[in-house]
Amino acid sequence: MSKDLFINHDISKAPKTGNWSFMCPEIDKGKCTGCGSCVPFCPEATIETITREKDDKSKFKKIAKVDYDFCKGCGVCATICPMKAITMKKK
Repeated sequence: MSKDLFINHDISKAPKTGNWSFMCPEIDKGKCTGCGSCVPFCPEATIETITREKDDKSKFKKIAKVDYDFCKGCGVCATICPMKAITMKKK
């Protein structure tokens, strides 16, 4: 496949589209298991799972993270989360 067929994005030049949203997802770090169920359902692709240290620093835990610069606050992630770890809050 030719390289010309791929779209190259420069995130530093992308407009911040999340600043007009009324609601935003809040992730309960205690409930989030990092399963990633929310990731493929986000229409703006603003959610990813990251690995972070647990509070006791003995182990690592996966957790969902939202890029609020681009999140439009649609609430799909909160609806799809099997652990109910995501709630929508007013900005």
